[in-house]
Amino acid sequence: MKTLPIFILIFVNVLGYSQNTVGLISYKKEKSYDGYQILYPHNQPNVYLLNNCGEIVQQWTDDEQWRPGNTAYITPQGKLIKAKRHKTVSTDKIWAPGGGAIIEIRDWDNNLEWSFSINDSIRRLHHDFKVMPNGNILALVWNKKTREQYTAVGRDTSKFKEPFVLSEQIIEINPITNQIVWQWDLFDHIIQEYDASKPNYGKISDHPHKFNINYAYDGAGASWIHINAVDFNPNLNQILISSPTHSEFMIIDHSTTTAEAATDKGGQSGIGGDFMYRWGNADTYGKIQDNARDLFFQHNVHWLEDYLPLTHPKSGMVGMFNNRFTPTASKITQIRTPWDMYEWKYTKLANGTWGPDIEEVGIQHPTPTKMRSPLVSSMQILPNNNILIMSGVQGYAFELTPDNEIVWEFITPLKLGVPVAQGTTGLVDQDNMTFRMNRYPISYPAFVGKDLTKKGFIETNPNVDYCQKLVGTSTLNEVSMEIFPNPSTEVITIISPIQAKANIISVTGQIIESIELVEGVNTYQNGHLTTGLYYVVIGDLGIVKAFNKM
Repeated sequence: MKTLPIFILIFVNVLGYSQNTVGLISYKKEKSYDGYQILYPHNQPNVYLLNNCGEIVQQWTDDEQWRPGNTAYITPQGKLIKAKRHKTVSTDKIWAPGGGAIIEIRDWDNNLEWSFSINDSIRRLHHDFKVMPNGNILALVWNKKTREQYTAVGRDTSKFKEPFVLSEQIIEINPITNQIVWQWDLFDHIIQEYDASKPNYGKISDHPHKFNINYAYDGAGASWIHINAVDFNPNLNQILISSPTHSEFMIIDHSTTTAEAATDKGGQSGIGGDFMYRWGNADTYGKIQDNARDLFFQHNVHWLEDYLPLTHPKSGMVGMFNNRFTPTASKITQIRTPWDMYEWKYTKLANGTWGPDIEEVGIQHPTPTKMRSPLVSSMQILPNNNILIMSGVQGYAFELTPDNEIVWEFITPLKLGVPVAQGTTGLVDQDNMTFRMNRYPISYPAFVGKDLTKKGFIETNPNVDYCQKLVGTSTLNEVSMEIFPNPSTEVITIISPIQAKANIISVTGQIIESIELVEGVNTYQNGHLTTGLYYVVIGDLGIVKAFNKM
């Protein structure tokens, strides 16, 4: 069996089917990690579970009045937990990009089991939440502080003129009792060196565990710190939060009581609710470095343990989508934090900053400008060490091997929340914006006994057999078609398995001519061909046979 040149294989693919422009774009099954991806795109209310072919295997629909607020997860018990908000926010008392309002639990059949809401004149759920092993939910809450409130604790009103700011809270909700069982508030952990007559006064660099209330943030208006991610490490009982506007993430101790979390004493760390660790921009705590920033408006900061074996080399590390690494390209950043389990703290460098034990080389798309999302976005290390990346502003997801080979690509097939037809081109940034994408293993407990049969596509007018053709292109069938004599001088006999149109293709990929084959015996006059190697290609089936013209 002859091996076809790469350009012939590509050419056969094009002949056999048109290239998808949305949904599944490319797929190398033998190198990709098999699983189901959860998709909760902006500007529409539904949550989708897709197989690697981009086919819907489960869908949780909702009324058109709702929009993501912004994340959704599937629990090991098969429950969907999602955040949402009303599509109209013009009359809301608090609003900023990423705003939510409701967290709810639905069963596999989309029946509502629990709902929790915060959206009033003082507080609002937003961005992200995390389901803990005990079933409780950690959620992010904006907490409105008036000009009088933030002036009273030393905010520089000559620099910051907003009538109010949105401070940050983390709450832990027990869905069984519907009670908040633990809480942390950023305003309890601030430092300022602007006004000695006000509380929290001190030298910023002497208090790296506290938050500088006067740090010049990256332009978010009232959404002062704009936490966009929360994660929980059950092994350490610690919470991770991320501020893109300050280009850093922070870790706090969850072993405290709520009372201790409001102070700098208590908990296993001994520092209450102060920051145990922060990284990305040491300037926020007065430690200017030669390379002042490592993070640039990052999203989806999280510990990498999810779905990884405990023995996996990535376990214990923190990963993130580093959105504005350059003006035209984003980067994936992964670090191992300097955790000292004996001292139960994160160790600092000699210059007083926190650094990682390991900062891995940033991962970029093979064509860097194709991953250029200034907002949203996500990354996930898969159990086979591939990485799944969603460049969210473009709604473009792809899977990379450790060798930086793309083995799966998907484009969210929506325009402003409305499904588009396969073949659609011209989608622009934010047309199909997607906050995150996560892939669950086939073996994830939630899927045991569930109906995961194919239920169509998000896009309209889909290429229903596109995935099968992608998967099959590596095993083109030369056996089912016979050509003799081979080599030949004037005429060849072609035994075709079907009646079909075929193409005669040169070794350079040029179509010489098209011929009609009947099932069975066909003759083809090839005397007019120049000496060389040619292929007979039945494009619809990917059937190829080579012959030599003498």
